[in-house]
Amino acid sequence: MCGMYVDEGTAVYRYTVDGTTYYFCSENCLRQFASPHVELRNIRRAAALSWTLAIPVLAITVAHYYAGLSIPGIPDRLIAPLLMALSSPVQFIGGMRFYRGAWSAIRNGMGNMDLEIALGTSVAWGFSALVALFPSAIPGASGLVFFDTSTLIIALVLTGTMLEHAVKRRAEAAVIRLMDMQPATATVIRGGAEVEIPAEDVEVGDLLVVRPGSRVPADGVVVDGRSSVDESMVTGESVPVERGPGDEVIGGTVNGGGRLVVRATRVGRDTVLSRIVESMREARAGRAPIQRLADRASAYFVPAVTGIALASAALWYLLAPSNPLGVALPVLAFVTVIVIACPCALGIATPAALVVGISKGAERGILVKDGESLEMAGRAGIVAFDKTGTLTLGRPAVVEAVGLDDRALYLAASAEKGSGHPIARAIVEFAARRGLAPRAPESMEEVPGVGVRAVVDGSSVAVVGASSVPADRMPGPLARRVEELEGSGATVVVVTVDGAAVGAIGIRDPPRPDARRAIEELRSMGVEVVMITGDSERAAAAVAGELGIGRFMARVTPEGKAAAVRALGEEGIVVMVGDGVNDAPALAAADVGIAMGSGMDVALEAGGIVLMKDRLTDVPRAIGLSRATLGKIRQNLIWAFAYNSVLIPIGAGALVPALGAGIYGFLPILGGVAMAVSSTTVVVNSLSLRRIRI
Repeated sequence: MCGMYVDEGTAVYRYTVDGTTYYFCSENCLRQFASPHVELRNIRRAAALSWTLAIPVLAITVAHYYAGLSIPGIPDRLIAPLLMALSSPVQFIGGMRFYRGAWSAIRNGMGNMDLEIALGTSVAWGFSALVALFPSAIPGASGLVFFDTSTLIIALVLTGTMLEHAVKRRAEAAVIRLMDMQPATATVIRGGAEVEIPAEDVEVGDLLVVRPGSRVPADGVVVDGRSSVDESMVTGESVPVERGPGDEVIGGTVNGGGRLVVRATRVGRDTVLSRIVESMREARAGRAPIQRLADRASAYFVPAVTGIALASAALWYLLAPSNPLGVALPVLAFVTVIVIACPCALGIATPAALVVGISKGAERGILVKDGESLEMAGRAGIVAFDKTGTLTLGRPAVVEAVGLDDRALYLAASAEKGSGHPIARAIVEFAARRGLAPRAPESMEEVPGVGVRAVVDGSSVAVVGASSVPADRMPGPLARRVEELEGSGATVVVVTVDGAAVGAIGIRDPPRPDARRAIEELRSMGVEVVMITGDSERAAAAVAGELGIGRFMARVTPEGKAAAVRALGEEGIVVMVGDGVNDAPALAAADVGIAMGSGMDVALEAGGIVLMKDRLTDVPRAIGLSRATLGKIRQNLIWAFAYNSVLIPIGAGALVPALGAGIYGFLPILGGVAMAVSSTTVVVNSLSLRRIRI
């Protein structure tokens, strides 16, 4: 038997015994995990009870009170008490959740939807109960019972709430499916033998054996074997990818037909899968700025509506002698306003769209960390790209060595041997192809944005950007060739030995195949594209021209990228796209940071959006998804406010002068129906996001 933590935050423990998996957790975590499902089950039961009783209540009310028919076998004097008996379970069992929510709101000194529903239905039921038990207690109210109103309101609201919980449960199910992809056990090589251990005991540096058909227990690098790996659960890409020695694999992905030996690099809560789970939870819990605006509006909305309801009741009470319903009309006015103004649609307008939008993005390999990132990306007017590793493949290669004999190239490669920069690796690989064997320098200093200076075999060697070498220290022919290489789009470094420029190396990092298409799509969306790079003006201009970028910033140091992004922020909302490693400060400085999947180590920390498929065309897709989600939120809020703006005056009595006081016999029911339709419209409108193509 072996086990592992599925989620340390809630102490869910999973055991595997003879191939069967069991889950255990504390009472507290059980409540956390079970509560959404128990809540949905309870709402369904309450809704079923409410509809079961509301339908006969409505049928009897319409037949007897509206159509004037007698009910066979039931004396007329007992119909009102019968309706009271049928509606009471709905009011106090089906509607109990609203009373609990109302009491919580009262204790916190603020209004909410539950308070309005509890208040409105209680007034309707209480008024009707008084009329049913004491028909002559209220002058003019004899025969005016509205048990159908209270029962229908509760049934309709419970139905809308059930739809809302179903949407949230779908998002929770996605998280649970991801959690279940974490294997419970791992096979490690220890002492020359393969040993099966709980996956939670895997340590960084362990050699993991991943057999065909098994899931990778932790993030790591393949050291032996070759196979196809299904990464669809992370990237959304259905086609398996080939993985061999030196390639990274992600924990939770499924190995194909070959045996792999993987060295673990990230374990436990540091794995990509664990971070995705945490990010999805944060995204569901996060609130976009537009949601916070709706929350503030709701805080004022509830007391304002209560005031309107009381004012309309007071007005019609004063006018009671002049209308046929007498003092019953003020009660009906109060109930109708409360019912119509129930802020169900307003309360779910933003969360419903955010949940669907974030889930839709996750299915396509676009991981959104929070609602604010989703909203800001939809409002972005500028997208700034890092060049190396983002617009380009990040695998630079030497295209030309100018004026360097084997000795000079050996010295340059030896100086770069201690650096991990992609340009350094390209120079070392180029020297190796020339049959040279660079050695580690005696000393080496790496200057960000400039290059390296080192001592090799007693010589002072520098490999630096061409702009760092004074023009008077560079021979004319070399300077001209450097200029030509930079003009072709190559990055050029100059090699100096003991202070003298002896040659130059032209290096080119080819653009990603989808870079130009991504930029064209962004421009067609009305977004300005800017490239930020540490390269020279000529090299940057060449790459920008090749990709169709009209604006770029060159010679920007890694530290200066964040400042450049902040400067762009003065022109509008900025999205920064980078590899998530060297660009972390710039990603954090932008309104929204979009990190390419290749920079996974810090992407989930620095980027608000992560492109798991590591392709540039997902940048316009992410912005398109954000715009679509933001559009749905706006539509939902407009509908919610417009609905209330039109119907609240009607509920307060605006149509009574034209249609007569008798209209109030129908308005409470129509108000409940309209409120439910409003909430359902918001949910259905949000769910339509799933049909958009990104």
